[in-house]
Amino acid sequence: MRKLVLSLVGVSALAFASAATAAPCGVDCSYSTTAGSSTYTGPAPTYDWDASTPTETNGSVVTGNNGLLWAQPLGSTGNFYEVGPNTTQPGMIDLSGFTAINSLSFIWGSADYYNTFDILARDGTTVLGEILGSSINGGIGSTSDPNSNPIVTLTFGSSIASNIGGLRLTSSQNAFEIDNLAIGAVPEPATWALMLLGFGGIGLAMRRRRKPALAQLA
Repeated sequence: MRKLVLSLVGVSALAFASAATAAPCGVDCSYSTTAGSSTYTGPAPTYDWDASTPTETNGSVVTGNNGLLWAQPLGSTGNFYEVGPNTTQPGMIDLSGFTAINSLSFIWGSADYYNTFDILARDGTTVLGEILGSSINGGIGSTSDPNSNPIVTLTFGSSIASNIGGLRLTSSQNAFEIDNLAIGAVPEPATWALMLLGFGGIGLAMRRRRKPALAQLA
């Protein structure tokens, strides 16, 4: 019993610690950061700007480093997305094709104090949440510091999950780079029904396999 109580206390402490590290980005919106690394360790990207690209307006899809214009985010390989005065901005990424989104994550490359990341409603103008580059490792814009190239994870509550229409990236100087955008979409009711049927079928098959074979008479 004592071990169970200690385990529950430990789980509660971890949950509290996780919640304490999350920062608000709006009503029913929070985010956390994990230091980046040269090898990407985040969730499988929905869009990596190589094999998969979202519908976007403005900005530019680039690769490698180009002086003061852009720099490859730490952990990014191949193409990535950037915005700045060298491109028409703000950069707009359309997410209206998702029925509801409960989370998203991305690599924020060399986060600068002059970068702004907005989550927009389906009307295309209402800002549901915002993260300023100055809140990411002080916005120092280092191209090599893992804390300036973090994996940013946003979590959305039910009040806004079904109203997320897109992302807006702005930068008053060069540049604002992101890569490996992973979308945590809420399954539609039909998808849930199919999943439940699938689990039910697996359970029935396992029960049948567990039935002992009847002894055969000689």
